[in-house]
Amino acid sequence: MLDAARMKEGLREHARGLGAAASEAGPATRVPTCPDWTLRELVGHVGQTHRWATGLVRTGGTEVPDELPRTPPDSPADWPGWLSDGAEELIAAFDARPDAPVEHPFFGTWQAVRWLRRMANETVVHHADAALAAGTPFAVAPDLAGDVITEFLGLLTSPAAAVQKPELAELRGSGETLSLRPAEPSLQGWLITRTPEGPVWEHGAPDADMTADGPVRDLLLVFARRLAPADAAEVKVTGDASLLDHWLARTAV
Repeated sequence: MLDAARMKEGLREHARGLGAAASEAGPATRVPTCPDWTLRELVGHVGQTHRWATGLVRTGGTEVPDELPRTPPDSPADWPGWLSDGAEELIAAFDARPDAPVEHPFFGTWQAVRWLRRMANETVVHHADAALAAGTPFAVAPDLAGDVITEFLGLLTSPAAAVQKPELAELRGSGETLSLRPAEPSLQGWLITRTPEGPVWEHGAPDADMTADGPVRDLLLVFARRLAPADAAEVKVTGDASLLDHWLARTAV
């Protein structure tokens, strides 16, 4: 896990980037990777989520308001500032209670830093959504992209996830392996094994039944279902590609 200072940087950077990308297209622009949303709705969701997490961190998860702003400012030009304000509120709440336990609605007790991480990583992915919808470039630093994948695998393989998403039971297996091998030498990669009890993962990227090689940005977009494997020109899939298709079909979030 990245340190808190790096998470804050990532949250700030991608809140700004999301707002900038979204404001370049019309508010009614559909978001292909979130098919039920427009860009206005995407921005509203992220701004509301930042403020919801802020309430959890401030109260320990016990007194979060039911009503939080989900409607962004009328002018798209004001969206970057509105998103940045929400990110700063969360950072201030974390700085005030950095070691505080916070009750998660589904995952039990988290430390406040895990909320900072969750919001930074969610903002990275939704920045990608906005950029893809607006047709603008999307860039993410390798360490941030790698942490998004690491956190996602940790959440997906937790016991609580199986309770919330019964379809994850279909990821059980008999030892099939999937390997994500980033091009960046600073990253370790990820190896997923489908066991009879459910998927487990570890760092490392040996050859596997299915191996995906490529820049971590593109591995993230594929694994987060933001880019189809066939459309990821820099990702090379070897071995049994049906294992990747099966995984992606059951891990929609």
